[in-house]
Amino acid sequence: YAEHRDKPLFGELVAFLTRGPVVAMVVEGPGDGTWHLMRTIIGKTKVEDAQPGSIRGDFATTTNENLVHGSDGDESAAREIGLWFPDLV
Repeated sequence: YAEHRDKPLFGELVAFLTRGPVVAMVVEGPGDGTWHLMRTIIGKTKVEDAQPGSIRGDFATTTNENLVHGSDGDESAAREIGLWFPDLV
C-alpha cells in the first residue's frame, strides 16, 4: 500500500492490516484479466456499492476495514504477488 503512504488514513490502514492473521493466495485463470473476474467476485470497495452475492456485498460491514483485497490490474497483481510469493515472479 505504498501508494497510500502520504494519505491521512495510512497509519490506520497499517494498524488494521497488521492486527490479525492474513490469508494470501494467488488465483490463476485462462488468459489475462483473471484479476477482473476476481474483483467481480470480491465486490465493489465501498460497502454500500458492493453487489449482493459478492464477498463484500454479503459479508462486509465497513469500507474502512475491508474484508478482502484484490489486485486492480495486471501490474498491481504482479507487484503484489511478488510481495507475498517472491518465488512465483
